[in-house]
Amino acid sequence: MNSEKKHLFDQPRNVHRLIRVFFALCVLLLGADLLFHRHLNFAEGVFPVEGWFGFYAIYGFVACVLLVLTATQMRKVLMRREDYYD
Repeated sequence: MNSEKKHLFDQPRNVHRLIRVFFALCVLLLGADLLFHRHLNFAEGVFPVEGWFGFYAIYGFVACVLLVLTATQMRKVLMRREDYYD
C-alpha cells in the first residue's frame, strides 16, 4: 500500500490546467491593454516606446527570460559539490 501523500501538481492534468489558466490570464491582460491603453506622460523625456501596445508585457517577458538565462550561467560559477559542507 502506498502511504505517500499525493500533491496537487503530481498529476499532469492539473499542471496542464494551471498552464492554460496562466495563458488565459496573459491573453486577458493583453486584451485589457488594448481596450484601456492610457499611459500618462509625467515629464518630457519619457521614452516614446512606452506608449506602444503591449510594451509592458513584452518588457516583462524579456526581463524574465534574461533573469532565467543569467541564473543558469551564475549556477555554473556558484555551484558546489554535493558534499561541500561535510
